[in-house]
Amino acid sequence: MNDFWILLTGALVACSCSILGCFLILRRMAMIGDAISHSVLPGIVIVFLLSGSRDSLLMLFGAAILGLVTVFLIQTLHQSGVQSDASIGVVFTSLFAVGIVLISLFARQVDLDLDCVLYGEIAYVGWDTLEIGGVNVGPKAVWALGLTLMLILCLIGMFYKQFKLCAFDPALAAALGIPVILFHYLLMGLVSITTVASFESVGAILVVGMLVVPAATAYLLTDKLGRMIAYSMAIGVICSTAGYYAAVILDASIAGCMITVAGVLFALAFLFSPSHGVVWKKRRQRRSALAEAAAAG
Repeated sequence: MNDFWILLTGALVACSCSILGCFLILRRMAMIGDAISHSVLPGIVIVFLLSGSRDSLLMLFGAAILGLVTVFLIQTLHQSGVQSDASIGVVFTSLFAVGIVLISLFARQVDLDLDCVLYGEIAYVGWDTLEIGGVNVGPKAVWALGLTLMLILCLIGMFYKQFKLCAFDPALAAALGIPVILFHYLLMGLVSITTVASFESVGAILVVGMLVVPAATAYLLTDKLGRMIAYSMAIGVICSTAGYYAAVILDASIAGCMITVAGVLFALAFLFSPSHGVVWKKRRQRRSALAEAAAAG
């Protein structure tokens, strides 16, 4: 039964991250998930210092708040003229450093269980269950990630045209009266929620991979956003499922195997994609050169 919960959790994370990853890839903000996963450390430490408790729910709440603060700071710097990648790097390294300083000053002798909060272990997802009225209704992670995926699907479905236009042409979207900044924060808020919701189940490191690699793979396979989202979700589920069974066979890290499979699929798309693949580009160039040589002869 635990195998089922692991596979379901991986699929939920893959789908949630893949949908958001498509918009991040198009907006050239693929590493925002990595930024959030590191910059939430001060929130975890501050919550512990205020509450004196290592309760996971409180720590996740603090992490969520810092995730939104991270998004706000990145956007503020970017609007002030700082390059997008530079603003991401400055914010997440600074906040991560603040978290380390707080630990060294006030919580040096305390185990904050950062491995659990930041890196997670999907193999244990079936053990932390939710009980309602004394009835076991399944793992907490499945409920949290399921609700997160439903929220993403509802918001993206309701405002698909707005998200699409803001991703491809923010200037045109603003000219049409679409509140571009609002949808930017909405997207970043969804990324923050997804990252934080996945901390204890699969860990932030796996989330970063799922945010970037399936969407980047799908980007190589199609030029239409709708298909890109569908392809990325399918690729994400394939990666989580195949990665789990590879980990069982090899007796290796589940998260590592999932992202390894994702990397293999990306490499195949990079080489053999009909529109962007290196192999097909070389073949088209060779055919074109032969055709020109034949015409000249």
